[in-house]
Amino acid sequence: MQPVVYLDYNATTPHDPEVLDAMRPFLETEFGNPSSSHQYGEAPRRAVAAARARVAELMECAPEEVIFTSGGTESNNHAIKGAVMSGSSRGKHIITSQVEHPSVLEVFRFLERQGFEATYLPVTETGRVSPDRLESEILPDTILISVMHANNEVGTVQPIESIAAVAEKHGIFMHTDAAQSAGKIRTNAGMPGLSFMSIAGHKMYAPKGIGALYIRGGIETEPFCHGAGQEGGRRAGTENVAMIAALGKACEIARRDFDENSGRMRRLRDRLESAILADIAGAVVNGHPAHRLPNTLSISFPGLAANQILENIQDRVAASAGAACHSDTVSVSHVLRAMGLDENRAGGTLRLTTGRMNTEAEIDRAAAAIKAAVESLQSGH
Repeated sequence: MQPVVYLDYNATTPHDPEVLDAMRPFLETEFGNPSSSHQYGEAPRRAVAAARARVAELMECAPEEVIFTSGGTESNNHAIKGAVMSGSSRGKHIITSQVEHPSVLEVFRFLERQGFEATYLPVTETGRVSPDRLESEILPDTILISVMHANNEVGTVQPIESIAAVAEKHGIFMHTDAAQSAGKIRTNAGMPGLSFMSIAGHKMYAPKGIGALYIRGGIETEPFCHGAGQEGGRRAGTENVAMIAALGKACEIARRDFDENSGRMRRLRDRLESAILADIAGAVVNGHPAHRLPNTLSISFPGLAANQILENIQDRVAASAGAACHSDTVSVSHVLRAMGLDENRAGGTLRLTTGRMNTEAEIDRAAAAIKAAVESLQSGH
C-alpha cells in the first residue's frame, strides 16, 4: 500500500532534516547550561544567541525583542496577560475577534472572570475583521487589541497592518498570533503599531514545545515566569537549548527558501482545489479568495458529514474536519459559525493543508480519494 498522504500541515509539520541536525549537538555532546560561565556553557550560549538572531530575521525585528517560549499557546498567554497587567491602570477593556485560536479566546474569557470587559469582533463571510468596525468598538479605557495574522481553519489573512494602525492611532497595545503565517507569508513584527507577535515551532518544521514571542522594545510587561531571570528577565527557566536551536534553524530555512516553499505550497493547494471543484458538483471553498494562506484549503461538501468523509479516506489521506460530527449532532467550529456558514455546509467541511514534503502525485491521489468518498456517501453506499 502507498503511504497515507499527509494534508494536515496546519495541525503540525514533519521535522525538517536540517532542523534535526541543528538540534543534535545539544542532545548528544553540548549539554552545558548557557548561563554557566565555564567552557561547557559557551557553545549552548552561542547557540541561543544565534537562534535568537535567526528568529528575529524572519520576524523582521531586533534580536533583543525576541523571547523563547514553549510554543504559540504560551506566547499568546504571555502577550495578552502581560499587556493587560501593564495597562490595567489605564483601563479594563480588551478587544479580539470571534475567529481566534482557543489560546487567545480562552485567555480573554479568563480575563473577563477577572473583571475585564471583552469585545469579540464579528468577521465577514470570508473571515476578515473590518478595521473600521474595530475602531468603532474602541472605548476610552481600551488597552489591548489581539487579532490573529492568519486563521488556522480557513487560512484567511487579516488586514493586520490596518488593524495595527488603528491601535497605534489610539495608543493601544496590539498583539497578533502569527503561528500559522510565519514561514508562509511575510511576518513583519516591526510594523507600526504592533506590540506583540507569537510564533510556534511545530508549524514551521521544528519540534513541538518551542515558540517565540516578539515584544516591541520599550514595552515593559510582568514576567510570565518568575525565577533566575533568563530571557532578559521576562521568562525564567533554564533554556531548552536543543529546541531553541531547532527553532532558529527552522526560521533560517523559512527565510532562505521562502519564495520556493510558499510558491510550491500554493501550486499544490491550487492543484488540489481545482481537482476537487472539477470533479465534485456542489463543493464550495471557504475563506477569502485572495487574502488566504498559500497552503490552506477549507472546502465544504454540503449535506455530508466531514467525519464520515475522513473515516472513508483515513487509510489514504490525513486531514481535519471543520466541524465535530457525531451520530446525531454536528458541532460547527466557532470559525465557520462566525463566518455565517449554516450547519448543512459547515458540517461537511474539510481542512486540507499542504506542505513542503507533499508531491504532485500525492495531491492527485488525495483528490481521487476524496472524490470517491464523497460520491460514495452521496449515493448512500
